[in-house]
Amino acid sequence: MKTLTRLSNRIMERFLPDPYIFVALLTLLVFALGVGLTESSPLDMVVYWGDGFWGLLMFTMQMVVVLLAGHVLASSPPIKRILNKMAGTVKTPGGSILLVTIVSLVASWINWGFGLVIGALFAKEIAKKVTTVDYRLLIASAYSGFVIWHGGLAGSIPLSIATPDHPFQGIMGVVPTSETIFSTYNLVIVVALLVTIPLLNRWMMPKPEDTVTVDPKLLEDEVILERPEQITPASRMEDSYILTVLIAVLGLTYLGWHFVTKGFDLNLNIVNLIFVILGIAFHGTPRSYLAAVNNAVKTTGGIIIQFPFYAGIMGMMVTSGLAGVISTAIVSISNEHTFHLFTFYAAGVVNFFVPSGGGQWAVQAPIMLQAASELGVSYSKTAMAIAWGDAWTNMIQPFWALPALAIAGLKAKDIMGYCVFVLILSGIVISLGLFFF
Repeated sequence: MKTLTRLSNRIMERFLPDPYIFVALLTLLVFALGVGLTESSPLDMVVYWGDGFWGLLMFTMQMVVVLLAGHVLASSPPIKRILNKMAGTVKTPGGSILLVTIVSLVASWINWGFGLVIGALFAKEIAKKVTTVDYRLLIASAYSGFVIWHGGLAGSIPLSIATPDHPFQGIMGVVPTSETIFSTYNLVIVVALLVTIPLLNRWMMPKPEDTVTVDPKLLEDEVILERPEQITPASRMEDSYILTVLIAVLGLTYLGWHFVTKGFDLNLNIVNLIFVILGIAFHGTPRSYLAAVNNAVKTTGGIIIQFPFYAGIMGMMVTSGLAGVISTAIVSISNEHTFHLFTFYAAGVVNFFVPSGGGQWAVQAPIMLQAASELGVSYSKTAMAIAWGDAWTNMIQPFWALPALAIAGLKAKDIMGYCVFVLILSGIVISLGLFFF
């Protein structure tokens, strides 16, 4: 395994470009495929790309906020103490890899946005304590937990079809989570991944001579508080705890009302609000909070510039019908026994071009549900096969790695050599779960 991971890392370091180059090449590939495999003309594809370019604008802002607010919260004194205490529970590189992976898996199963940020922040804190751990593998381990998210409590597809009046209710009805998230096959897959991925990551630890470490001083987030030379009414407000308390009470009251009236609805907006309100409260004063924001905002550049390009790709894939062509081609070779397996693989392919769970469901559901009806197989399992395919290939799709990479200060090529093996293992586990259960 050490030989294989060393080879994989060298290949990625040599050939995997910056995520922006990746998305630019992906854009050109989808353009060419759309012209070649659909009836769309080159001008049509240009229009589809331009019309879709801002289609993920709200989601882009949500991701910027989750990264920014999560980073700010983690730099607050109370959270730093908690992360520091947790990081102090491990003393060895192997224990560090196992703990980071487990924390990331559990957090991602609860909520993908929460897991994506907390995993990377916790890994960064551990790297300050265990200086002999391979930093690349540590961050890859934090990101590897993300593979489990669509089988968890915040899975967008199972939650969507459990909601009355969802777009495909006329075909499949309202599907309770007992048939999706809490079904036997899904729980078997989740438990198997919870056991095997930490062990795989531990197994991939490089030899001491190949280990890439990081100076703990480079991981410190230095927040500089600029004090005014003269005390003024404005500066007093910037150092006021009263304003912080009032805003925190306002936010916490709303959160309490939300969970009382809507149950455990931990959507991305609520996760962001939790991060923002706790960050304000834990930093104490507006001056401290804004200083932390200014320090964290530099990590958001990759998301801001790259997500619109993925929206353009999604526009070409959906409007041209290319996503349907790919899905139909893969599923056409299946039967009632292999249908869910090939649906999973089809979703994994489409996920490269439509890296949004909700968007992918909208594209693939009409095709897959019709095929499921013709073969007489389970609609709910079909939905979960798409969900798992959407989560699976995230392991080698830089789109979702951007927040973790921004927090860690790494590039995609630094971790993808390890993530390839997580992709292989999780693909085998999910395939066996869908086929035999």
